[in-house]
Amino acid sequence: MIPLSLGRLTAANLFRHPTRTLLSFTSLAIAFLLFMLLNAIATAFSSGPSEGAVNRLVVDAKYSMTDNLPITYLQQIHSLDGVASAASVSWFGGYYRDPKETFTTFSVNPREYFEILTDYDIAPEALARFEATRTGAVVSTALAEKYGWRVGDRVTLRGNIWPLADGSWDWEFEIVGTFTGNASQLSDTLFLLRQDYFDDAVISWAKNQVGFILLSVAKGHKPEDVASTIDALYENSSDPTRTASEDQYARQFVSQLGDIGLMSTAILSAVFFTILLLTGNTASQTFRERVPELAAMKTLGFTDASVAALVLGEAVVLCLAGGACGITIAFVMEPALNDSIGAVLGGLEMNMASALIGLALAAGIGVLIGVQPAWSAKRLSITDALRE
Repeated sequence: MIPLSLGRLTAANLFRHPTRTLLSFTSLAIAFLLFMLLNAIATAFSSGPSEGAVNRLVVDAKYSMTDNLPITYLQQIHSLDGVASAASVSWFGGYYRDPKETFTTFSVNPREYFEILTDYDIAPEALARFEATRTGAVVSTALAEKYGWRVGDRVTLRGNIWPLADGSWDWEFEIVGTFTGNASQLSDTLFLLRQDYFDDAVISWAKNQVGFILLSVAKGHKPEDVASTIDALYENSSDPTRTASEDQYARQFVSQLGDIGLMSTAILSAVFFTILLLTGNTASQTFRERVPELAAMKTLGFTDASVAALVLGEAVVLCLAGGACGITIAFVMEPALNDSIGAVLGGLEMNMASALIGLALAAGIGVLIGVQPAWSAKRLSITDALRE
């Protein structure tokens, strides 16, 4: 164990140059904050499907996710052997009060949608009101709490893709219920309106089409066989389809952004390489400034090993403190990040495994930047150092 006197010396030496130490500390904190964020994002994108998603398929336009499908496909697919239930889902877009206040908004078939997405939990009476109210909407509990919405409130969303038949962009809905999500992969800021109301009220050129079709596979049937049957049915039509499992569909969407894991690794490698150079240069500069002081310590009875431990300990303590600060900030930011980007990622989780890896990495960086000055301090000759 390093003697207490060395611990006090370490603390005192770190604050010998407060500005230099603060800048190094801040750089390390930012680096490990990025480490936690990028690791959480990569984990969110690579997480596997929920238990209920195993038998869910998504039918989308073959060539582009932005293309719509004819609404007639819904009944045709629903009647196929092996399809237990099917629901249309269309992206509504729009915003609430201000263009910055956006959240995930879909038009759906109420009962079928919740029958398929078993990861969502909605009260039977709320679902009944949703089916009975033409302009009704149900929202996730998190979204309702965010805006203080209650059942019976009327909410106006400003469209930015689909205008009403009369040319207006203001869509008014009545909140008729809330629901909760039981899986981290699902958005917790979700606003759902009825597909039939949307199709009746939207401008003529946008009628009779859906964004994609979500379906559940009947027991005893293989999802891949059902997917092949659907795509073969529309292979030679003007609107061919591409059917994939819910997990595959999500991965295809993410793949448009690129290889998230590779990008995260590249960014972190660049960040830590830069940090290693900067802090290593700072540690070397600090050692050079303290050569006479270290020699004086040796003349006072400090051993070569204790002087080396002091120099190495300063580097490790600084890196651990900066890393711990960045990791702590990441945990503090987790709720706010889920509120802002949870709709895209489904769930962003900072976990202790990443935190422990980060702390180990911080200690490793401290050893790397401190080992050379520590070795030089150990070999330091008192006479040569005092002569300098």
